[in-house]
Amino acid sequence: MLYYLCYCNNSKTELQMARNLKIRDLTLRDGQQSSFATRMNQEQIDRCLPFYKDANFYAMEVWGGAVPDSVMRYLNENPWTRLETIYKAVGSVSKLTALSRGRNLFGYSPYTDEIIDGFCRNSIESGLGIMRIFDALNDVDNVKSTVKYVKQYGGIADCAVCYTVDPKYPELSFWDKLKGKKNPAPVFTDAYFLDKAKQMAALGADMITIKDMSGLIPPRRVATLVKLFKQHLSIPVDFHTHCTPGYGLASVLSAIVAGVDIVDTNCWYFAEGTGAPAIELIHVFCKKMGIDTGVNMEAVARINTQLREIRKELNQSVFGTEKPEPKAFNPLTDQLPAEIDALFDRAIAAAQRDDEAGTLDACRKIEAYFGFPAPNELVQKAEIPGGMYSNMVAQLKQLKAEEILPRAMELIPTVRLAAGLPPLVTPTSQIVGAQAVNCALDEKAGRPMYSNKSSQFVGLVKGEYGKTPVKIDPEFRFKICGVREETPYDTSKYKMQPNPELPEAGGVKLAADEKEVLLLELFPLVAKTFLTNEKVKAYEASKPAAAAETESVAEEKPITITGQAVMAPLPGRVIEVKVKVGDRVKAGDEVMVLEAMKMENSITTDFAGEVKQIFVTEGQNVATEAPLVDIG
Repeated sequence: MLYYLCYCNNSKTELQMARNLKIRDLTLRDGQQSSFATRMNQEQIDRCLPFYKDANFYAMEVWGGAVPDSVMRYLNENPWTRLETIYKAVGSVSKLTALSRGRNLFGYSPYTDEIIDGFCRNSIESGLGIMRIFDALNDVDNVKSTVKYVKQYGGIADCAVCYTVDPKYPELSFWDKLKGKKNPAPVFTDAYFLDKAKQMAALGADMITIKDMSGLIPPRRVATLVKLFKQHLSIPVDFHTHCTPGYGLASVLSAIVAGVDIVDTNCWYFAEGTGAPAIELIHVFCKKMGIDTGVNMEAVARINTQLREIRKELNQSVFGTEKPEPKAFNPLTDQLPAEIDALFDRAIAAAQRDDEAGTLDACRKIEAYFGFPAPNELVQKAEIPGGMYSNMVAQLKQLKAEEILPRAMELIPTVRLAAGLPPLVTPTSQIVGAQAVNCALDEKAGRPMYSNKSSQFVGLVKGEYGKTPVKIDPEFRFKICGVREETPYDTSKYKMQPNPELPEAGGVKLAADEKEVLLLELFPLVAKTFLTNEKVKAYEASKPAAAAETESVAEEKPITITGQAVMAPLPGRVIEVKVKVGDRVKAGDEVMVLEAMKMENSITTDFAGEVKQIFVTEGQNVATEAPLVDIG
């Protein structure tokens, strides 16, 4: 259907074809995770929900990612209650979305089909409409089970192709070139991404997402991929990106011009910076191009009234400071200055003629006018995710070795290529980044590289995470893992988490139903602490006040080391204690596993002898240099 669209403010009357664009709002999951460390509590969520019911977003991402872990770990709230409460308030107006890591679900280890089945069934029964499924290696085999069960229980399977870039390899020397040495050929080509999308469509995907968690995809590249996907796929295409390196808004505009079906956005006060572009800016672009998003922007304005206050609360509680907020803007009521309105027109015209530099320039000037964060040039130039970089910085600060950061950054391409060139997305970005730091530390200490390695890096090289984009050298695999052949994770050896009775809670089971059992499987330590506290609290509340026992606070005993202590090399949480008092150990033996920066670190002893004392318990948080084990 053709119609005339007239708009003023330095724009001409144009003849355009009517078109709809669907909007997936990320504010309550990815938005708050990117900007506010996933600390929105249920009361804050509840304030927004009446307006979300009126907003008419195609979909709302509200679950998955870090939400289930964080609401238990930091807020003492039940993740299932979070999902069910949102569904009760919004109903079927918007499809509720969760983010899942395929066979890994929300964790880092592959799960059995039985657990994936139960998880998908319970999620959909609790109100989930769309499961966005991705794999950190783009290994299509790893998404099969989740696609199967999501569709079986009536959900929509949204399969995500993870966007990543080839490493910036070090410049070859004159002598290397003379010897005929070449850097590896590009792997992450347009053909690579299209092939992954086709494989996922063949599995039964209901839609495909170009998922750029790092915000590294520039406008021209996404336009090319959208056109390619639309040409070869018969299912809708979604585009997801972030604004960290400064491409986000311009790339979303280019994807829209190229014909994408759905785009992901955040509401104003949770948008841009490390998050996704703002729906308000996309609304202005779409209105000018005659594209209908179907979103009720009056309801969005009311959501923003709540988010502005919640933003202030989160800044104080999470960061202890007031981060600058963007200039207030309501596209329904606020008149743009003529020069800013002209920038929107310039950006559209540039995107339509595939002028990447012009699109970026106009969009960045729009973002600067509204006071959104400037592009992170370090992330842009290094072409690594912002979260990966910040994790490396944090790891080195904890080790008081910040000076080796440049060398660790230099080692990323080497480590990544040796490990099969995994895409830099969670968790592989953290695995590669942490290993690059470990290798730089090895160099500094005069040790061979890979002397210190995380269990996740070992698992990645071994093949437990799936097939890597390029084959791993068998000799390197043998050096890291002790095997030469690729060895997939064996789910037949999977052991369910224990579900004991709790004497302190009147003898009830730790996990009372299937949903709580699933929480234990996905987040063993966090869920154990959360569920125990919930059961004890309920038991104490059920007892008469007069019968309530007074809890005595155990006096902390001073630590006396009689032999030589194994110390924590960095702060973290004790995942597993590998020894017991009386065991004999030799230098190099593993005594403990410590989780730090989302990595499991094997803690070994430099001393031989008998284990005299163990100072920590599983689940306990420890500081750097905290004594762990006494060996005499």
